[in-house]
Amino acid sequence: MPVSQATNEGLRSTLLAWPLFFLICLGLGYPTLKRYDPRSLEALSDTAVYHQLVTGSPKSIDRTYMRSRILVPLVAKPFYWFARSHLKGWEPVFFGLLVANALFCATAACFLVSIGHRLTADNGIAFLSGTLYLLNFAMPNLQLAGLIDSGESCFMLAITWSLLSGRLIWLPLWGVLGALAKETFVPFALVFTTAWWMIEKRQGSASRMRTEWILAMGATSIATLVILHSVIAGQMVWPWNIAAQANAKVNFLAALWRGISNQGFWYVFGWLLPLGLWRLGRLPRSWVIASAITALVALLFGAWKDMLGTVARPVFDVMGPVLCLSTALLLTGHTARENISAGAQPSELP
Repeated sequence: MPVSQATNEGLRSTLLAWPLFFLICLGLGYPTLKRYDPRSLEALSDTAVYHQLVTGSPKSIDRTYMRSRILVPLVAKPFYWFARSHLKGWEPVFFGLLVANALFCATAACFLVSIGHRLTADNGIAFLSGTLYLLNFAMPNLQLAGLIDSGESCFMLAITWSLLSGRLIWLPLWGVLGALAKETFVPFALVFTTAWWMIEKRQGSASRMRTEWILAMGATSIATLVILHSVIAGQMVWPWNIAAQANAKVNFLAALWRGISNQGFWYVFGWLLPLGLWRLGRLPRSWVIASAITALVALLFGAWKDMLGTVARPVFDVMGPVLCLSTALLLTGHTARENISAGAQPSELP
């Protein structure tokens, strides 16, 4: 397929997918508006923090580092103001958070569709991967339930899109936005891009320009994290200070076991892991290994914070996309390994 034709087809697919995915996300997250209050559930207790951030009264938040997760609440604010005045039947704060999260989730799914189209040149596989991504347990029950993980997930996928497509100029922007979304994005992004670069270096494909842009992304994300937390805290805050605040001070190995043995973890990965592992070998090695290493870091972070089953949230953010695309390959019977290994040229990705 000519480059221009592939580009136009991929762009059309993305433009069609985004409003569809956005409406699907609104439907998946609707129960938070009328049927239950996420703040009443222990597994979603963080929603009380984000509720305060949207309404503009975060001073009562005990864990000060959570006050710096400002991106999704900021996006939610105008929708909250609209709902407070015009949508009396729905909880206005959770309406704002639902719309904001739906924006990020739909965008993340479109990044995955675009990646899938580039690697397979098959719209069916690409759209199926995006659909599987949205229909995972993590979406309606975590990302669209008054939390803010959709921002982290979206910008991790944005990094993958940039690395696979050669749109390296976007990496520093993703670093800034991801750091504004959630502090854990910064170590995840650094581990992910470093692992990716090391694998490419072993394969002899790590260009100097790619190295420079990855370093630029690391610098902007760390700078954003330090400045943001320092301004909010009113004093200098370093990354290790943030990590110390998040430490649950429990037995680390016991906390790790509680996370991976919790049923909440397997609600997310119970079908995704068994189906997703089969076709990982047909996807770019740099993406697969970088995702796996970052997922391990996410598990360790979960033990550090004693997150129990909710550790599935960050693990899905970094490992979910590649497993969803691999599952789509399995379900469609895709067997053309050479198409996946070689991929399309960067210019073919919209």
